[in-house]
Amino acid sequence: CVSHSVFFPDGSRKTVGVVLPNSQLTFNVDSPELMEISGGECQVKIAGESGFKKYAEGSSFKVAAKSSFDIHTGTDPVNYVCSFG
Repeated sequence: CVSHSVFFPDGSRKTVGVVLPNSQLTFNVDSPELMEISGGECQVKIAGESGFKKYAEGSSFKVAAKSSFDIHTGTDPVNYVCSFG
């Protein structure tokens, strides 16, 4: 995973990044997150949910504060924009 944070004058922050092909990662989150998939597709399991769900370009998912999610990619990278708060 490669990511970069962008800080705005109002103090807010977004992270833009790419999850590399054939990845299986777990992300722990402190504050609520909105993950917007801007390219590719992935499988995501949010802590407390029963299984993985498919997300593709143009879709998004939310993760509660003090939670986590697993993300699995296939043969293509997945691009995302993450908003916090």
